[in-house]
Amino acid sequence: MQCFLRTSLAGSLAVTMAFVAPAVGQRSKQDKTAGYDRAARATVLHEANVYISPDADAQKISLVTPGHEVVVIERNGPWIRVFANTDVEEKADDADKTDFGEEDNVTPASGWIRDKGVVGPTTKGGDAILYGAAATLEEQASEPHAPKGAAGQAHLLYRRVADYFPDSSIAPEAAWRSADVRWQLEKRDVSTLPSAKEQEAFLRPAIYDGEMKKVIKTYPGTKFAAMAAFKLIDNKLCGDWQGLPKCPEMESGLYEKYAQQFPDGPMTAEALYDAVYRQGVLVTMYTVEENKKRADNAAAHTQALAEQLRAKYPASDYSARGASLAYRVAQGISVYGNDRD
Repeated sequence: MQCFLRTSLAGSLAVTMAFVAPAVGQRSKQDKTAGYDRAARATVLHEANVYISPDADAQKISLVTPGHEVVVIERNGPWIRVFANTDVEEKADDADKTDFGEEDNVTPASGWIRDKGVVGPTTKGGDAILYGAAATLEEQASEPHAPKGAAGQAHLLYRRVADYFPDSSIAPEAAWRSADVRWQLEKRDVSTLPSAKEQEAFLRPAIYDGEMKKVIKTYPGTKFAAMAAFKLIDNKLCGDWQGLPKCPEMESGLYEKYAQQFPDGPMTAEALYDAVYRQGVLVTMYTVEENKKRADNAAAHTQALAEQLRAKYPASDYSARGASLAYRVAQGISVYGNDRD
């Protein structure tokens, strides 16, 4: 499982901008504005109190957290009047699933906030500003004592980059990171449920896939679409194999199919390794069942997949891991269960 909140934010902002620039032209031109004027939509980079009037001593009626939306109605010196947390209405576009996290249980409210840290589609350099804030929060969320809500805020801020600046060179990665943060959080939550141990995938709650599918649809042919497709495999995997070969057999097929569909994707080497591992597991399982024919077939398949990994991705760690696993299989060493003689 991918470690939540990248140990290094792979690809600095500059590298990201250079890499994804050609992909932006492939993006779908659909732009949802949630029923509001784009120029009036904005988000905040810090927690902002909403006051009943433009006065710091006035009654506070709501709170806007980073990533949540406001619609700017008017300005009054250092204050702006807003309709706050309007993305509660926007969630109607997000299939049948709302944003996660306690900080999302908010109510739209009209009031005043201070005119600072407010970023919208017309903010100069707003894409980099929002992306940088999201990346910072994502990194903070990986710390032992992470600020409450940091991951959820990173998810929303990344999402605003893609929403507000769809033609930005960093929009594709922002959309991917937004979907990925949410995916990792929901995957972690699902894994804690008793149903996570069920063998059949349909017996546990599915991780919400709407944002991943949107990445695939919006940025077809990019590395981000390939990574999103890899994540979607999670929803099809068994919870517990229960020592039976039908699950690793099925899962190996999923990973091999993915590798065929995305031969040059950034996750393809990992997918092939996942298939190698499951074929190695099948060798053990069929051996225990005393089904020599199927054990031999799985052993041959293990070697073939490991060779494919070596030939196509020689510099990848997954290639070396695949070779090591294939060697264990060839030596008759179990790769599943107890391997002691």
